[in-house]
Amino acid sequence: MTIHEITAPAATFNFAEHLLRLNAERPDKVAFIDDAREMTFGELDSAVKKMASALLYSGIRREERVLLLMHDCNDWPVAFLGALYAGVVPVAVNTLLTAEDYAYMLMHSRSRAVLTSSALVDVLSEALSKVDHDVTQVVVSGGAGSIDGQIDLHEFIASQRPAAECASTSADDAAFWLYSSGSTGRPKGTVHTHANPYWTAELYGKGVLGLRESDVCFSAAKLFFAYGLGNALSFPMSVGATTVLMAGRPTPTAVFDKWKDQRPTIFFGAPTGYAAMLADPQKPSPDQIALRLASSAGEALPSELGEQFTRHYGVEIIDGIGSTEMLHIYLSNVPGSVHYGTTGSPVPGYEIRLVGDDGNAVADGEPGDLYVKGPSAALMYWNNREKSRDTFQGVWTKSGDKYVHNEDGTYTYSGRTDDMLKVSGMYVSPFEVEASLVKHQAVLEAAVIGKEDESGLTKTKAFVVLKPGQVATEAELQAFVKDQLAPYKYPRTIEFIDALPKTATGKIQRFRLRQREQGVE
Repeated sequence: MTIHEITAPAATFNFAEHLLRLNAERPDKVAFIDDAREMTFGELDSAVKKMASALLYSGIRREERVLLLMHDCNDWPVAFLGALYAGVVPVAVNTLLTAEDYAYMLMHSRSRAVLTSSALVDVLSEALSKVDHDVTQVVVSGGAGSIDGQIDLHEFIASQRPAAECASTSADDAAFWLYSSGSTGRPKGTVHTHANPYWTAELYGKGVLGLRESDVCFSAAKLFFAYGLGNALSFPMSVGATTVLMAGRPTPTAVFDKWKDQRPTIFFGAPTGYAAMLADPQKPSPDQIALRLASSAGEALPSELGEQFTRHYGVEIIDGIGSTEMLHIYLSNVPGSVHYGTTGSPVPGYEIRLVGDDGNAVADGEPGDLYVKGPSAALMYWNNREKSRDTFQGVWTKSGDKYVHNEDGTYTYSGRTDDMLKVSGMYVSPFEVEASLVKHQAVLEAAVIGKEDESGLTKTKAFVVLKPGQVATEAELQAFVKDQLAPYKYPRTIEFIDALPKTATGKIQRFRLRQREQGVE
């Protein structure tokens, strides 16, 4: 399926109304299953429209922002879609941050209200005490809290009539924000339109994954992530599929329980999670689960992990790369044609180019900065013109990743632009060395950084997490890498540690390892 084969959204387009209309003929089918209950598409339709009415009745005006700080549950899509339906802009944020982070996001977005979970009320209360503008309403999902004037979400919408019609938004109107991870400074408020999730659902959810109404989707990545929002909301709702939601952390045990109890057919995870699950002795057997497909994003999937998963379950992992700025995956393997160790080919509807330090296209086999062109690109970073100009360059979006284009048309990840190392005058991809290390039977995870030696030259250093009960020596692992890669790429030193520092999405934070080496905590 290409972009030319898809009907573009009309000039007047509201994404929430679009999803509700698609499912109007299946009111009794289960749309979402959270830790407590099921919700049908008919119940969702009514709740979304009541949420829209309640937001407007409470004084929130069209285009104003509301902070959506909520654990994954059935109330999350009600809150998100209800805001979109009303023309209000939900700002979906990570539930694992600090009060200082939320205070910044509240002030940066000027959010007028907060939709939250009862378990997050205390940290939200602390954040509100630091905010210098009036937050008029706090709506809480799942019980009581300690904030003056707060109201239970179900009480908030109970007395409202469903909105008769949605806000007359355009396809290019700002619909919602997602904050970037902020690994290099303050997180950036990434502004997406009503049309953007439509395109990701059409081009990737349907076009690549081939989602269908009979599927049951389960995403380890939470709804507040761009990856999770597609996996668990826009993709399944675009075809009338069912979504399983889980409020807690996606530990191997928790994921396995959902696999066995709810029988999802498609699972969306990240390399870190797959590694932990495959290393778990309690992993279920293939006959205990119903998976037909698995997806991976967040970081490039090491070939060994993909091959091991397929050997055990007979199911492919479709590895791809996306971003908050592009909303979902734009470069991906496809079912039936998986090339483990690569990120596949451009998703139809997207274009890729690789650019060298001189601004020109690089040759096959040479690493280049990845730029992507496609219909789901964000409008901008809110109130950050410098960063917006640097990232959104005309029709192209700079990804911040380095890739190599292979002769067979696939692309291989070479690391983040600011993570690339130059050793002995030649570029070394940390990911390439890490992927080599994790092929060793004793290694669970690895991270590689550059470290200057006494002469001021950059050498590679690896941090390695071993599997439980396994042992390995530095010399053994160095020799193992030398057997697979060019000799100059092997890690000159290896440090064994208990765990790697990671973002909430599971991405390795190499910059923290660099800070550690410099004595900065």
